[in-house]
Amino acid sequence: MALPKPLRLLVFAPSRRAPSETFIRANLAGLACDTVAYCGDERPWGGPPLRLAYGLAILVSKACYRLAALVPLEALQRFGTWLPSQVAIRICRQERPDLVLAEFGFHAVRVMELVPATGLPLIVHFRGSDASSRRYLATLRPRYRRLLQLVAAVVVKSEPMRATLLALATDRQRPLPVLISPSGADPARFAGADPAAAPPRFLAVGRFVAKKGPLLSLEAFARASAGHPDWRLEMVGEGPLLARARQRASDLGLGDRVIFSGLLPPPAIAERLRGARAFLQHSLTAPDGDQEGSPVAVLEAQLSGLPVVATRHAGIPEVVQHGVTGLLVEEGDVAAMAEAIRRLGEDPALAGRLGAAGRRRCQEHFTVQHHLQALQGLIEQVAATPAPLPGDSLSP
Repeated sequence: MALPKPLRLLVFAPSRRAPSETFIRANLAGLACDTVAYCGDERPWGGPPLRLAYGLAILVSKACYRLAALVPLEALQRFGTWLPSQVAIRICRQERPDLVLAEFGFHAVRVMELVPATGLPLIVHFRGSDASSRRYLATLRPRYRRLLQLVAAVVVKSEPMRATLLALATDRQRPLPVLISPSGADPARFAGADPAAAPPRFLAVGRFVAKKGPLLSLEAFARASAGHPDWRLEMVGEGPLLARARQRASDLGLGDRVIFSGLLPPPAIAERLRGARAFLQHSLTAPDGDQEGSPVAVLEAQLSGLPVVATRHAGIPEVVQHGVTGLLVEEGDVAAMAEAIRRLGEDPALAGRLGAAGRRRCQEHFTVQHHLQALQGLIEQVAATPAPLPGDSLSP
């Protein structure tokens, strides 16, 4: 007997190249679907016409939204979604998928009109800033409301993100299916840490942006390590706050005790995790409202076997258990974070217990495979659900 054909999945994503978006590539490779992807940053000038058209349409869409932010014109926003949607509709008719997945809410609004035009079900994967930052929630609020009427389901990273989207979906006539699923980490790569035996070396991995709180992590380390000249902190990543962090480290007299490593590939990050005592991340709500989902670096650290010192922010308390797999403090509480770092620096046995518990919990709940299985289940559920009747919750 012939095996059933896999579902044909069409994916629209803003970027295939961004270093921080490895989770998108993992989705494309790991789903049990016949998957084809169109990414907004592809510029295949000699390639297929529809790929060229999609790239150009996304460029025009971005320009429209930048202009609309300066000169609020509803017509610009409408054109910024109409043009890429028209290209997406043509792509759907050529690729003939069973359903469509759009990565990030701000990208989904560009293609959402494919739903009433083609009748295809659309799943949208929200990941963080697209469901928190004011530049999206305020500027795109009417588009988001329309999007949440059209979608078949959404995927989010945390309970706070779920609550935000449900509050925007009040006009929807049918219940909105929501899957809460952190992106997960790869157990084949992230393993082998032994914090109880490691020297007092701390690690922070993430972009140098406000919501990651790199300056607060740096300040907390400076306080915690006073009197411990052998303690070290390595900060991996780049971003607009990197220069300020370097200057602050100098002002604090930390000298060569803080290492700024820039961007590193995943294998190098995994190696750093294996040699550390603990992982630090002082996530907090940025001035523009931007928040985390469930930071992948936190999951990678726990899966490696490290205790995590972090904040009670967004989805972090859902993946880090205070006193069990790590130590959590309130956003902005540098003194409490310093005390947590000090405890792990001075008590390697505690670091070992928390790290081992974190690894067990991640292995049981938060690997990439857990996420892919949950997402695959949602895709199959949506594909098996009858489409709504014409006009059901689809009016502009």
